[in-house]
Amino acid sequence: MTRELLLLRHGKAKDPPGMADRDRPLKTKGKRQAQRIGAWLQEHALLPDVTVSSPAERAFVTAEKMLKAGGTQAHDIIEDDRVYNASCEALLGVLAKFAGAPNRIMIVGHNPGLEDLVRYLAPSPFSITDDSGVMKTGALVHLEMPNDWRNLSGDCAKVANYIRPKTLPEAFPFEAANGREWRDRPAYYYTQSAVIPYRFKDGVLEILVITSSKKNHWVVPKGIHEPGLSAQDSAAQEAEEEAGVRGRVHETAIGTYTYEKWGATCNVAVYPMAVTEELSDTVWEESHRHRRWVAPEVAAQHIKEDALKAIILDFAAAHGKEAR
Repeated sequence: MTRELLLLRHGKAKDPPGMADRDRPLKTKGKRQAQRIGAWLQEHALLPDVTVSSPAERAFVTAEKMLKAGGTQAHDIIEDDRVYNASCEALLGVLAKFAGAPNRIMIVGHNPGLEDLVRYLAPSPFSITDDSGVMKTGALVHLEMPNDWRNLSGDCAKVANYIRPKTLPEAFPFEAANGREWRDRPAYYYTQSAVIPYRFKDGVLEILVITSSKKNHWVVPKGIHEPGLSAQDSAAQEAEEEAGVRGRVHETAIGTYTYEKWGATCNVAVYPMAVTEELSDTVWEESHRHRRWVAPEVAAQHIKEDALKAIILDFAAAHGKEAR
């Protein structure tokens, strides 16, 4: 048996009245379930070569959270409508398209299809359910498979692991300079990128500031450095999502600063970005925020972090006359 199949049921989801089933979002508990599974997969060198997800919101976000927590990028997830409310036969059809490769496939989907597939492939005494008789949300089944994904017959596989998130540590491993630590969030949360969006208007340097998510102070775009993206690409992504701007991110960070969050220290690399486009409110993802172009000195006054204030002022001193 040279292939491996990972079957992951989506995390715990909300069920708001009147919302379409496909649109149901994950609860915070569901996000943590997915992240714990991702950390477990990374620890055991079992991250998938290919991830196929139901297009339902709760399944796709489960796949994203799982992969990122495992320290890998989540940009190549394959959405397959056959996985949504799938039968065992439909899931076998999903696998069949891969023929002899890749070695390890993950399907992120729903019950009862996932359970039915396990019982077909590996009808053994190994239990994948609890007393309720169902495979719980967030649970992972790891199967050892035949060499070819096509024409899979009943009883051709072996259950290697059945993992429920509640059996895993609540904290996440972090490899620090002084050895392994356990933190409140996956390791990648603590490496971040920030952007100083700038432009020259009539030869005068201006900095774009935005309101925080709670609109109680002004900030520059900042976010977690997404696994699989360069720091610059991650910074550009934050600028587009949070500030609704696009542009050219400088190749080199002009400074770093730290702040405390999630029980540990977050390290932030700061990149200038020459803004070339402002998105309209209709396409700006976080248009509930406000944005304002201001002089560098004013931007520094708005910012809470002293180290970031200094970075902004140093950038202005070095580049403030660049276009005059």
